[in-house]
Amino acid sequence: MNKIKRHTAYLFVLLLTMLTVACSVSYKFNGASIDYTKTKTITIADFPIRSNYVWGPMASIFNNQLKDMYASHTKLIQVKRNGDLVIEGEITQYQQRNKSVTAEGHSAQTELSMTVNVRFTNNINHQEDFERQFTATSSYETTQSLNSVQEELVTQMVKNITDQIFNATVANW
Repeated sequence: MNKIKRHTAYLFVLLLTMLTVACSVSYKFNGASIDYTKTKTITIADFPIRSNYVWGPMASIFNNQLKDMYASHTKLIQVKRNGDLVIEGEITQYQQRNKSVTAEGHSAQTELSMTVNVRFTNNINHQEDFERQFTATSSYETTQSLNSVQEELVTQMVKNITDQIFNATVANW
């Protein structure tokens, strides 16, 4: 009887080991779905500002965040040119508008928006190439000056847009 229990336990461990080896589930918490055997490099061009209204630090905040996103969430090597993946574009719009009005007819909230045009080229699979615009908005109370909240709002919008770009290019959502 003791021998049967030992054999059963042995078979159970063997079966569990075989299942573990045979069925490996690969899930990445960063959302990237890249075949690193084929895709090894990425070229991310600096995005210039082509908007009528600008805030000086906006381009460097955006460019740094976009490059950091791919560096920290993928194994892709960033190269200056001829990457397997190429991301380029421009910041095409940065504007503010009244979002809500008080009972007295004055602006209560202002919405700040940012739009980025992206051209994505997948030199491994050109069927995934696209040109698309990504937009993010953020609001602030009109009692605050834009200068006092601009850095925080731009940082939030840049995070939102770089997440959208990342998901559209390598996450295949």
